Amino acid sequence: MTSPAAGRFPIPDLATLPDDIRARILAVQEKSGFVPNVFLTLAYRPDEFRAFFAYHDALMEKDGGLTKAEREMIVVATSIANQCQYCVVAHGAILRIRARNPQIADQIAANYRKADITPRQKAMLDFALKVSAEAHKVNDADFGRLADHGFTNDDVWDIAAIAAFFALSNRMANVTDMRPNDEFYLMGRLPKPPEPA
Repeated sequence: MTSPAAGRFPIPDLATLPDDIRARILAVQEKSGFVPNVFLTLAYRPDEFRAFFAYHDALMEKDGGLTKAEREMIVVATSIANQCQYCVVAHGAILRIRARNPQIADQIAANYRKADITPRQKAMLDFALKVSAEAHKVNDADFGRLADHGFTNDDVWDIAAIAAFFALSNRMANVTDMRPNDEFYLMGRLPKPPEPA
């Protein structure tokens, strides 16, 4: 990492963190090979760290009518609208991996309406952007359009909740001046070499 995790609040020493938070961060480091800066930045407030990641996991890691890649599409599209560099870069990397598509995150970040995604996914992102920017304008016609694309009420709730949750995340990332880890920029862009036999 060439830049600090965040510029406006202190990053706690890993050794001083509560055991459960330290264990979570070390598990992420073991799996990915680095510690995403969001973990270090949010560890400044341990109770909020726990609540944030509990809700994150409930929204992003479950099975349901939305694929995990579609969930990441929502994050990238709404984060670009909210001008959150950290979330666009970090979740763009996750999207590339989950979609197994090295171009998809860049396409969605540039203009999801021209991205190589399905009409169903475009409708999903239209709604997510409306929730993110103008939730007070959501109406029954929005639900009808989503139903026409096969989305259930639970799916609509998920789209809205992801857009709303990442509106919080985007704002905190911007306020803290959270920086994307260098590792995110290359993740999912090139095929993995074959595993040795």
